[in-house]
Amino acid sequence: MRIGVSLPVRELADDLGAIRDFAQLAEELGLTHLRVPDQILRPGNRHLHEPMMLLAYVAAITERIELVPSVIVLPVRQTVHFAKQAAQLDVLSGGRVRLGIGVGGNEDEYRFLNQDFRTRGARCDEQLELLRRLWTKETVSFDGRFDRVEDAGLNPLPVQRPIPVWIGGRAEPSASVVRRIGRQSDGWFVLCSPEQYPQIAGSIAEQARAAGRPEDQIGTEAGVAVVGPREAEWQSRVAGWQEIGLTHLCLRTLGGELDAHGHLDKLREVVPVAREIVG
Repeated sequence: MRIGVSLPVRELADDLGAIRDFAQLAEELGLTHLRVPDQILRPGNRHLHEPMMLLAYVAAITERIELVPSVIVLPVRQTVHFAKQAAQLDVLSGGRVRLGIGVGGNEDEYRFLNQDFRTRGARCDEQLELLRRLWTKETVSFDGRFDRVEDAGLNPLPVQRPIPVWIGGRAEPSASVVRRIGRQSDGWFVLCSPEQYPQIAGSIAEQARAAGRPEDQIGTEAGVAVVGPREAEWQSRVAGWQEIGLTHLCLRTLGGELDAHGHLDKLREVVPVAREIVG
């Protein structure tokens, strides 16, 4: 199991020194990946950096840790522009990007960005197809319902061709999300409980088989809070997900009202324990 951590950007806010220290400590401790959430514009907007820009900064101050925006609300973004951003981040980081994407559930955000909330699923499906073409071919022609490209391509192409794409959804994902994960994704972010996991994973595997894909190549990642209301049970939760057989785990130090030093101290405390649990 690969163990990473969520960068507590809401709590570190504009303290770029603290963000740098957290990212570099995560890498120093041997964590495999760093996750950053996404939000552009919505009522009651909470402090949150734009993830692709922030990870470009992190790419410049780290060397090995995987960079995971999760999850990008893909249908509110212009497809070709986002393909260019992701390819550029992959080049700048030396091939360390793993994209988390989803369709989101905030209708206001779609309205503010002049996108149709009702067609977000269909648009996401088409975007995934176009993104992979743009990341793997020097010249692309694509005539879709939402996007059209004529004999054009990205330069530079990303290091990874294509960039891995993982999908996020609700704790109990809809049938369309299950189908999207099984047929189009490299992995999925597990928000369900361990009790719900076998049924959902089985449905995803069924979709993968129907698409002629090896189901064991679809990764899985759950999050475990190491502070806050569930702090006392975090070790048992790590062990439980390890027993189930997830490929990835994401520790979270946010939610416990820690200051910058507190986040670093908590990271130093829990990472050796988590690594011992998963062997």
